[in-house]
Amino acid sequence: MADEIETLSVAEIRRLATDACLACGATAAMAESLVDATLSAAWHGRPEVGFPHFLDYLQSLCEGRIDGKAWPRIEHPLPAFIHADARGGIAQLGFDFVFEDLVKRARAFGIAIFTQRNSYTAGELGYYVRRLAGHDLLSIAFANAHAMMAPAAGGKPVFGTNPLAFGAPLPAPQAPLVIDQAASATAFVNIVRAAAEKVFIPEGWAIDNDGAPTTDPAKAMLGALLPFGGYKGANIGLMVEILSAGLSGAAWSLEAGNFRSSDRCPNTGLTVIAIAPMATGPNFAGHTGDHLRRLTELGVHIPGSAKRRNPPEEWENIEIETQVLVSIREFLR
Repeated sequence: MADEIETLSVAEIRRLATDACLACGATAAMAESLVDATLSAAWHGRPEVGFPHFLDYLQSLCEGRIDGKAWPRIEHPLPAFIHADARGGIAQLGFDFVFEDLVKRARAFGIAIFTQRNSYTAGELGYYVRRLAGHDLLSIAFANAHAMMAPAAGGKPVFGTNPLAFGAPLPAPQAPLVIDQAASATAFVNIVRAAAEKVFIPEGWAIDNDGAPTTDPAKAMLGALLPFGGYKGANIGLMVEILSAGLSGAAWSLEAGNFRSSDRCPNTGLTVIAIAPMATGPNFAGHTGDHLRRLTELGVHIPGSAKRRNPPEEWENIEIETQVLVSIREFLR
């Protein structure tokens, strides 16, 4: 069943996912934010952090790692700086609360920063920069999670997967350029999936509980992920940690709660920096689009170039794994 796929209308999966959120104790506003972000990941971004990761949110709502009734507290310590406390809720809701203000301040000042503490995992990080690119803004985002990545084989987990994402607007009808990648060699959900399917993982992805390299996903889940590119990936993980947890005042990854098994909110951090490229010229999108076409002709892989480009209001159907769909429905019982 794990490999079976079902096709549902977007309206149907939205309704089902929303009902599941509400059944698990989320407010209507939180459910809307989470479902929108999940659909965006499934349609445009990284499907493994779409509906498969949505199940982690539902389980965490039920088990108290997410406060379904939480409302973010927003402060403006500086004109171009927005600081939020998610108060144990989800990162996407805080971002939704400030989105219009963030866009307005980025256009007014040329740059604006949103940073948030005390939330559950940020989900698909590309979601945040993709939305800003839709408003003609450049952006870069950073997020941390509980410690699950060791700096090298033989070490102990000290960082989360600590992803970063970059978004740039391109001329219509092209989709924005979105680069979304973790500091780890792979996402944790890929380890979970491999364990469920009882298949080996590639060398270099993880270590076991003793610090030895492993291709067994079950042992990897008890050990730690490894960074991409050795110490260079670990350096990126540290940079992301300081920009997300350090800047927001969230928990360092060593202190954050496990997003799948803790009895408390992970208190992770998210930082999004929005930049107005029109400050130096009105044709940034066209200029960038021309360059990307030239790179494509030279055989350069452009991230996301094969993704669907039509906007959400034009979506009709979406594919979802049967087992994931079954699991979502179980939360409605």
